[in-house]
Amino acid sequence: MVKYLDNASTTKVDSRVLKEMLPYFTEQYGNASSNHEYGEKSRNAVENARIQVSNIINAEPKEMIFTSGATESINLAIKGYLEANAHKGNHIITVKTEHKAVLATCEYLETIGYDVTYLDVDKNGLINLKQLEESINDQTLLIAVMFANNETGVIQPIRQIGDVSNKHNVVFFCDATQAIGKVNVDVDEQKIDMLCFSGHKINGPKGIGVLFKRQGIDINPIIHGGGQESGLRSGTYNTPSIVGIGKACDILSKEYEQNVASLLRKKQEIIDYYEKNNIGQVNFKAENVVPHIISITLNNYDAEEFLMLKHKEFVASTGSACNAEIIEPSHVLNAIDFFNYKKIIRISIDKIT
Repeated sequence: MVKYLDNASTTKVDSRVLKEMLPYFTEQYGNASSNHEYGEKSRNAVENARIQVSNIINAEPKEMIFTSGATESINLAIKGYLEANAHKGNHIITVKTEHKAVLATCEYLETIGYDVTYLDVDKNGLINLKQLEESINDQTLLIAVMFANNETGVIQPIRQIGDVSNKHNVVFFCDATQAIGKVNVDVDEQKIDMLCFSGHKINGPKGIGVLFKRQGIDINPIIHGGGQESGLRSGTYNTPSIVGIGKACDILSKEYEQNVASLLRKKQEIIDYYEKNNIGQVNFKAENVVPHIISITLNNYDAEEFLMLKHKEFVASTGSACNAEIIEPSHVLNAIDFFNYKKIIRISIDKIT
């Protein structure tokens, strides 16, 4: 059987999560917005899941908004906050290595008059906190920095970023999609004002995500309709998937230490194999890397060539983005200035596969 090593892309649904979801497809299938017995059962399930997803980041249940995934959450957080607070300024600060969902949103906002600062990163993929602070001006509304990078696994200095944003009274939004269940995420301790993640990265279902929005922060909806989620995200509740992401968070919260220890063991085994057999060298070995992502520079192969050669053994991803004819560096590797990007693969492991 081909081994799946592309878990930063998506993960296998935990069997316990699936079991929890199934009744909401076939038995307890009422609309959570309906005022009858079936609706009440679904509504109670949604609210229980809200407690479970809030617990994993140390937030209040009422601060959690269910969405279709991190991409929607990112759009809701950034666009929604800027629109609701347009009278306060028009400047955003983000990072050149952010997920495309953040970068594309910021690029769109530039076309309608917003000013965006894209921070550089050093050779280790980290921002410069001094540059961040110097980029803040009296028009700055929002700082958007991801917790852990999806290609390199590098963890940004989140607590320090929270300190800077708090000091200057600027809202801090964090995409924590690759961090949940892998490292400690605490929105109070780390002074994060808004945060998002997706179910399918944590052994939950696809098509469901959450946005944490701290109380007192105003955002406008980007989807209008029936007024669900306190009017911030209209649409019929996807109850089975909401139950699924809640259960996935509950499992991760309870099994956090053993999962991280297992990931670290698996990671070290892979690193030892590649380096001792002279296949490749691991990038970003510092402590500020999540335990499930391994970036490797191959010694004697191009990444595409190597993955094709090994396709019957395992699947992983390259550190490159391809079009029909040319392999070009991803925006992340380009920002870090990796000259040998064609030799980089990303292996990402999981507690299950």
